[in-house]
Amino acid sequence: MGTPVDPTPDFVQQALIEHSNAPGYPLTIGSSALRDAMRTWASSVLGASGDFDVLPSIGSKEVVANLAFQLEAKKVLYPEIAYPTYLVGAILAGAEHEPVDFNVSHWPSADLVWINSPSNPTGRISPREDLESVIEYSKRTGAVVASDECYFNFPASKDGLKPISILNVADGENKNLLALHSLSKRSNFAGYRGGLIVGDPALIAKIREIRKHSGLLVPAPVQAAMVAALGDEIHVHEQAERYAKRREILRPALSKLGYTIEHSEAGLYIWCTRGERDFESVAFFAELGILVTPGSFYGAAGEKYIRIALTATDEQIAAAAARILS
Repeated sequence: MGTPVDPTPDFVQQALIEHSNAPGYPLTIGSSALRDAMRTWASSVLGASGDFDVLPSIGSKEVVANLAFQLEAKKVLYPEIAYPTYLVGAILAGAEHEPVDFNVSHWPSADLVWINSPSNPTGRISPREDLESVIEYSKRTGAVVASDECYFNFPASKDGLKPISILNVADGENKNLLALHSLSKRSNFAGYRGGLIVGDPALIAKIREIRKHSGLLVPAPVQAAMVAALGDEIHVHEQAERYAKRREILRPALSKLGYTIEHSEAGLYIWCTRGERDFESVAFFAELGILVTPGSFYGAAGEKYIRIALTATDEQIAAAAARILS
């Protein structure tokens, strides 16, 4: 599972504790301190510019599941190899849905398009030209583009490809663009449930009004912890280094078994194949006491792949590599 195992930073825990006396309802829009923190982070880290708004969320999964419904989408596009909640969200909204590849010129018209970079499960980073073509598609068709960027902080190495936010590529022209981010991975915050939406102020206003009446409020102590987490990038870089080291321990062991690693340029996973059906690989690793995810969970195009999560302790990763090489 892609669930963090490393400790939540002490200073984030302390912020939660210090604001634990919270008898009143929290603001849907976020406290003034949180709004300032989100805006500053979006500008300095994502490269967002121009007219944009921000909104806290209860992690990012609930946004993925609810966005099509909140925007009253009738047709939703999502990546052909993808996190399954994009499809589930379209189904919950009663919308048509269609998986698509990276060739935007083949995309049909739609109300909402999901993109995901770095990708879960493949770790693929969308290059700038891909994001430019998606923005052009949005301008041409009027579609809302929701860019799920929750693995943004984890390139595979310091010298490798670096993820780019769609809001950086937009260069201040943010109409119909949303970027979704989560603190779950960057700050080992998954148990707190904290994320944010950044982008088109008109879309944010619509989503905010629906969230207010739906009771989708981030608890006040969690908002305070978010302020602390968003104000520090040192712990994020340290966590990125942990995942990069774990990747480099597993990579040669998998290659020795004949697995080809594809993409895996960022994120928390290794996406690999040796040409067999995914459940054959799952069974092989199960015999070694190692759990991996079959690629078919992410779409039919993944049926000969497996996803291996780096969300295990250093000791567990080393033990897994030793079992593979033994």
